[in-house]
Amino acid sequence: MGIIVNLDVMMAKRKKGLTELSQEVDITMANLSILKNNKAKAVRFSTLEAICEALDCQPGDILCYVKDDGKGDGAE
Repeated sequence: MGIIVNLDVMMAKRKKGLTELSQEVDITMANLSILKNNKAKAVRFSTLEAICEALDCQPGDILCYVKDDGKGDGAE
């Protein structure tokens, strides 16, 4: 599995919508949605910092590592 993005969880905890967070972080809603839906291949530290600032959280509240069980289903 690798790195999992739990941005949607933190947004719900902080009661912030996509539009509001997008404006606060100065990132397009499309790019924020890609990150929120765990489709991003990378994230800039400056973006992660801005998200943490806006949501008053730590990077570990948003990102977590899940070890790959090696049974992959062939899908990417």
